[in-house]
Amino acid sequence: MSITRRIFVRNGALAVVGTSVIPSFLTRAAFAKSVMPAGKKRLVVLFQRGAADGLNIVVPHGEPTYYQLRPTLSIPRPNNGNLSAIDLDGFFGLHPSMAAFKPLWDAKQLAIVHAAGSPDTTRSHFDAQDYMESGTPGVKSTEDGWLNRALQAQMKMEREAKASPFRAVSLGTALPRTLAGSAPAVAISNINDFGVGGRAGGAMAQGLSNSFESMYEQSVDTVLHGTGQETFDAVKMLKAADPAHYSPAPGANYPRGRFGDSLRQVAQLLKADLGVEAAFADIGGWDHHVNEGSTQGQLANLLREFSQSIAAFWTDIGDLGEDTVLVSMSEFGRTARENGTRGTDHGHANVMFVLGGHVKGGRVYGQWPGLDDRHLYEGRDLQVTTDFRTVLSEAVNSQLTGADTGMVFPGFSASKHLGFLG
Repeated sequence: MSITRRIFVRNGALAVVGTSVIPSFLTRAAFAKSVMPAGKKRLVVLFQRGAADGLNIVVPHGEPTYYQLRPTLSIPRPNNGNLSAIDLDGFFGLHPSMAAFKPLWDAKQLAIVHAAGSPDTTRSHFDAQDYMESGTPGVKSTEDGWLNRALQAQMKMEREAKASPFRAVSLGTALPRTLAGSAPAVAISNINDFGVGGRAGGAMAQGLSNSFESMYEQSVDTVLHGTGQETFDAVKMLKAADPAHYSPAPGANYPRGRFGDSLRQVAQLLKADLGVEAAFADIGGWDHHVNEGSTQGQLANLLREFSQSIAAFWTDIGDLGEDTVLVSMSEFGRTARENGTRGTDHGHANVMFVLGGHVKGGRVYGQWPGLDDRHLYEGRDLQVTTDFRTVLSEAVNSQLTGADTGMVFPGFSASKHLGFLG
């Protein structure tokens, strides 16, 4: 099965946005004409919180040691059945719950980087996530996130350009560490929850809107870097778009759940042409110390939601995918050996996905270190052979024009790019 790009009509795209950093009635959106210059690129960053099991996500089914280390948790070698790995290249295969990724792989839009991760050796979720989101492994004093620094660097190159208030968005109740910093960014909890005067309707809502409009004009300018009048005018015009009834593109079947909802809303914002250049979403629940499951169970269910949500997002954005790159990451991997409670413990290297219209996909990138005892990190984990910043640097260079990766990742310089972007 192959994927073909289709140009979808932009029909009544929504733009009513609620944020966690201001009162719900102070929503902001762009409207009427496009604020996104032609050919502008976008970067979508996904974080799998909890340390995903990369060895059961992208399975090294060609390595016998993998099956020795995981007698009950391993994914069977590909056998054309629903309960075996989906072969990719004769050595690696996808977990069977990730069938939604196979068409993207076949279309060469999906690339995989295995044995990737942070050089820092911590096994603390909190510290590891902090280091990956700050982009400075081992340094706790970094104040801003790597994605915010990338936007700061880009803004320096575009001094006269007027950025959209939606240049950087995060789906969630608060800005993530990744987007913390001086570059403007907004957290969106649920675009359908907010409008003029909140959920109240009719004359009451209009009255609330009018009174708050003058009261908060200056505060909106401070918080969202725009004018209060501009904000309220946008909400008034976009209310008629009926955002709650947004319909994804044909074939974009988002699964139920927070992650699918987040990606659906990212797609809505992109299709509304609001000037989004960087977007962030996360999905938790990957810390499977007990009863992780093999082809079925906790991990399988989560991977189904993860892959189906991303595949639906990719279908939904249609031709916008040509200038969009999506990259996923998790703070560290899991132990190569299963533990005594049919789970896995905190490990080291992991797997990253890169999806995009210009991605040289259909290939697993990076150096595979092997799972023999002599190759395992500290005798227990998959070795990191590709620094996660190498992957992110290539994505930043491609998508955020003018961003200096030396500023984005201080103290780090990738010896060379992996070459997964054309």
